[in-house]
Amino acid sequence: MQTERAPARVVLCGEPDGWHCVAVDASGVERRTDFAGAGTRWQTDAGSGPEPAWWRRRLAETAEGLREVVAERLTDATFRDLGVEAVITWFAVDEPVMWEGLVTLREADPARFPGQVAPFAITLEPGRGALLPDASLLFSTRAQDAWSTLAAVAERCGTRPPTSQFLCGWAGHRSVRVGRGRLALSTGRGEDGVERLAEICATRPPGWSGNPEMRLRFESVELLDEPAEDVVALLRELGHEVVRRGRTARLAAAGLTLYEPDGADAAAERFTGVSLRPPSAAGPMRSPLQTRAGRA
Repeated sequence: MQTERAPARVVLCGEPDGWHCVAVDASGVERRTDFAGAGTRWQTDAGSGPEPAWWRRRLAETAEGLREVVAERLTDATFRDLGVEAVITWFAVDEPVMWEGLVTLREADPARFPGQVAPFAITLEPGRGALLPDASLLFSTRAQDAWSTLAAVAERCGTRPPTSQFLCGWAGHRSVRVGRGRLALSTGRGEDGVERLAEICATRPPGWSGNPEMRLRFESVELLDEPAEDVVALLRELGHEVVRRGRTARLAAAGLTLYEPDGADAAAERFTGVSLRPPSAAGPMRSPLQTRAGRA
């Protein structure tokens, strides 16, 4: 997405064959961006049947995710080309498949410049959980206390409160935005029947990390801020057995798994996802990147 001139408005449209966005500057020049993925038509061939009741909700979730993508790409391009940020105010034209956004410009976010905004640092502790700036998320934490802590994180970071999502294999799953990253918690029931925190996941896409920047630390190693191979080498120097498989690196004894993004190129790429479970927890590895619906 390019912005040689200041953008004035954007239109996000879902069509049977896919979604696209058109950015319009003040002089009326349009620039179109197409998004990969399915369109808005429910495929009724091959015996799939009529459109199900949940389909429009799915379209609404897709549109919501794409609005976030458009906002991030547009403000990044505006900052790169013009040195300012772009803020979009969205209005539904034909909900959920067509949205128009009015663009206003503002000064660059202080977090764009190193050292201006303190990061949101999360320290992972194997077998225990995670330490946050003003709280902790321990694997002994009951579900309601974990959800309350997550809501406090959202309030501190100025993002929307966590919402409950279904995720196969867990009793509960909720997440919040931290800058441009996402902190997610999953709960499970123990032998005593009590629902407790069972997994901590954090994801942060490449590029500018937003405000505040979410950082993941493990034994003083910055897991998402160094090239993936350097992180693996540091962990091995600290005495950890690291098993590489595809785009994952797993420290089984610590219950820690690191994830590279799909399409990562060479060893210079950074990890973009981390998950931590109690070391004894069973179950297949699942990339936290796969749980982020609507991202493109």
